[in-house]
Amino acid sequence: MQPTFAETAAQAVQARNRIRSHIYQTPVIPSRKNSDNSATKLFFKAENFQLTGSFKLRGAMSKMSAQPPGRSQRLITASSGNHGIGAACAARALSKDLTVVLPDAVVPAKLRKIESYGARVILHGAETGLAEQHAQKLAASGEYTYISPYNDPDIVAGQGSIGLEILEQCPQVDNIFIAMGGGGLISGIGSVCRAFQPRTKIYGVSAINSMALAESMKAGKVVETEHLDTLAEAVAGGMDEDSITLPLALSVVDEVVECNEEDIVAALKAIALEENMIVEGSAALALAGYNKVADKVAGQTNVVVLCGANFDQQRLLRLIFG
Repeated sequence: MQPTFAETAAQAVQARNRIRSHIYQTPVIPSRKNSDNSATKLFFKAENFQLTGSFKLRGAMSKMSAQPPGRSQRLITASSGNHGIGAACAARALSKDLTVVLPDAVVPAKLRKIESYGARVILHGAETGLAEQHAQKLAASGEYTYISPYNDPDIVAGQGSIGLEILEQCPQVDNIFIAMGGGGLISGIGSVCRAFQPRTKIYGVSAINSMALAESMKAGKVVETEHLDTLAEAVAGGMDEDSITLPLALSVVDEVVECNEEDIVAALKAIALEENMIVEGSAALALAGYNKVADKVAGQTNVVVLCGANFDQQRLLRLIFG
């Protein structure tokens, strides 16, 4: 059965209690552009400071901590990198046996981090969707239990803990801007806001080069899309046909903003040079979405979710500093 946003919000409260001791409650940081004489306020929910460098630890820890203690099983998951890092960290903390399937083009720093936590790694496919299909195929053999990066109520509930923190840290928030990948992050945060503070508007931000969730929302069903190279590689890839995140996103996302690679580069530079933070492309994507509708949300309080900071150093620094 597809969970409702109210059920997901309730699960997020439970997940937060389970994972509280394993994660860092990240700060909500005011933008340096904020000034006393402006009614427009911009804040950053800094998941780039999460223990593993991205929000994905929350969902992975939520899923693994929901399993019966002492249960012996081999787990397998797939990732573009960040979920794999979070899952590997959670597996080590909870003494779980984990294999992570990654696309061939995974950022080397992310690969090294996953391996540092002791997880086994399989490289397969040109993009994350193909890695997911391979992990699911291996799980279907009966050798593993599959953990989806997004298509799982416990995963989505774990990501929803970010929404609970935002509403406590910035209760006056009018709009939240969230990068869209498989939909776990926006479905979790959106469900919490819709249940506990429905006046808060949820903006989903999609990279034009990989728009699986955005195109599926337009169609009302999961559709195949073309996936081109994007700086926001953490949100690239396809979706499961039965993904619970599509109906959740349809029920909680108020507006979708589409951004191209130039928009992402501009946002990366702005965060680095104006806010003194270096983040990954998927985090900059959320700010790029805010920048596109800044005039529309003028006079309001806005939170941009910086979802991570696990980046290819050479490539990113070259883009920012030339």
